[in-house]
Amino acid sequence: MTQPTVEQQKPLFNIGDLIKVVVMLAIMVGAMAGLAGRWDWWAGWSFLAVFFTYSLLLFAWLARIDPALMRERKRDSDARNRPYERTIIPVMVTLEIAVLAVAALDGGRFGWSTVPVWVRIAGWALLAVTGAIIPWVFRTNTYASGVGRIQDDREHHVIDSGPYRTVRHPMYTGVIIACAALPLTLGSWWALIPGGLLAGLFVVRTALEDRMLHEELPGYDEYAQRTRYRLIPGIW
Repeated sequence: MTQPTVEQQKPLFNIGDLIKVVVMLAIMVGAMAGLAGRWDWWAGWSFLAVFFTYSLLLFAWLARIDPALMRERKRDSDARNRPYERTIIPVMVTLEIAVLAVAALDGGRFGWSTVPVWVRIAGWALLAVTGAIIPWVFRTNTYASGVGRIQDDREHHVIDSGPYRTVRHPMYTGVIIACAALPLTLGSWWALIPGGLLAGLFVVRTALEDRMLHEELPGYDEYAQRTRYRLIPGIW
């Protein structure tokens, strides 16, 4: 029987992880409250409550069904990032912060936008779609790393079932949907600007990652011939 490695023997969760979550939540609440200028901005607080609850449940579930993928996603990514990721990811993080910041200033403090209730409900519905796609991807693809790398250490091979029958990068499809949905949920038309830029960067990242997989992952060329579209069926 194969003995577990030192990495596999480490607990998936520890007190440090919990502290990081609490600190991150406190920073986000403080920053958004400061930008919104009030504590009764229920759109923002509702989103943060749902987001953190969903994230904790998702990763607790992932740790149970696929510990190897959980460890892969927890590993330090900076040293493993591709050159294009080292350029794109900091910009993407900045735009993610900008979506929340603009929405807080708009929906919370200045009221620049008037977003109908039905549009906000549609935003929540789209976020629910993203929330369904992500665990589907994790359940289907044990190689769904947070970075673009060929996982030779985990016998990486092409996954062509589940959502990968329809598009080659379903995780990014879900995230792009969220880029459009979140500003609507938070009641800010103006937040669609950084949200749209963020979605555009995910399209760029998809193209670069897809090229890397063509070049480095055996069998990916044949898979791409069967599943023609990267993100949107019938379009691209």
